[in-house]
This record gives sequence, C-alpha cells and structure tokens, in this order.
Amino acid sequence: MPREHAHTVSSYEQELDRIRAMMARMGGIVENQMALAMAAIVDRDEGAAAGASECDPQVDALERDVEALAIRLLALRAPLAGDLREVVSALKITGDLERIGDCAASIARRSLRLDPADGRISLGGLRNMGRLVQENLRRAIDAMGQHDSERAVEVWQSDTVVDELYTAMFRELVTYMMEDPRTIRSCTHLLFIAKNLERIGDHATNIAERVYYAATGDLLPVVRPRGGAVV
Repeated sequence: MPREHAHTVSSYEQELDRIRAMMARMGGIVENQMALAMAAIVDRDEGAAAGASECDPQVDALERDVEALAIRLLALRAPLAGDLREVVSALKITGDLERIGDCAASIARRSLRLDPADGRISLGGLRNMGRLVQENLRRAIDAMGQHDSERAVEVWQSDTVVDELYTAMFRELVTYMMEDPRTIRSCTHLLFIAKNLERIGDHATNIAERVYYAATGDLLPVVRPRGGAVV
C-alpha cells in the first residue's frame, strides 16, 4: 500500500475511533445523569439534582463535536457500507442521547419542587419505572459500544413494559389527586417526571434501532411493541 494511502486510511480510522470515543463518553455522562435524577427523587437528594443539571452542557458540547466530525467524515472521506451506516447512525444516536440528558435534567429540577412533607404519595411505582428505564438505557448504551444487534433487539422489545408502567403510574397519580386535592401539586410534578421517564425509554429504544441498523444493515419493524401508554 502506498505510504500516502496508508496514512489516509489510518487518519480515517482515527476519526471513526474519535466519534466512537465521544459517543461512549456521552453515553456515560447521560447514564450518570439518569442515576442522579433518580437519586434526587427517591432519596430527596438536592446535591444529586444539581449534579444532573450541571452535566447538561457537557452532553450538549459532545453532541456538537460528534456532529461536526461526522459531517466532516461524510464530506471528505465518503464512507461506504457499514462505515456509512455507522456515521449516519452516530448523528441520530447523539441526538437521542442529548434529549435523554435534557429529560434527566428536567426530572432533577422537578424533584426539587416536590413537597418533602407529603408522605401520602407512594413512590414505589415511580421507583420501579425508573429502574427499568435505567436498565434499558444501560443496555442500549452497551449495545452501542459493542455494535450488538441482539442486545439492541432486547431493548426494543422491553419498551412495552415501560409503557405499561407509565400507564399504571398515570392512573395512580390521577387517583391520588381525585381522592385528596392536597396532593395535586406534588402529583402534577410526578406526572411530568413519569412522562420524562417514558420519553427516556423511547429514546433508548431509538438508540437500539440505530444500533441494529448500523450493525446489520436492516431496519427493525416500523411499528414498535406498545404497552398502551397514555398520551
């Protein structure tokens, strides 16, 4: 291989590796944001709430960096086949990661508005939903890092359970508000928190779909498994 061509190939691989590394870092920050957001709710941890919000600018900056490098790669390197799918998927995946970060920061901010003295509302359902969403997010990010299509399918299929938990949470919180108007303020914030968790689950599913496409060249079915989630 001529020296100039070898250098070009090496530079191209380095740029791909940079995109992968930035995405991995982005995924790690977002996972941490999600953990902090849940600690803010479940443990009433104001420090965790602040930490989740403070991570947001890092995620935004990484999204911009990945986008700039991916566009440069597409324009100058003209990747083909699997590499092209990977670069295009990276543009979409980082958008989902950024929105997950936004949702986690929103959850953290809402947690500060909950009334600590209001012990009438059980957080058991929200805790269970949060655990499942965290697990799906972790598996989606692992699938992204390992280009694992099988794990991506597992995440895609798990979204049904997240939808069902959200529907159950919605009904439970509405019941609280109907039975005791004093809970309306806290329940309203919890409804927004539950909706953000459901959205994080959707974004994790989006990531799984992109990973599957990048790894196999095939698309998962357009119609996802649904759990009857309310709007």
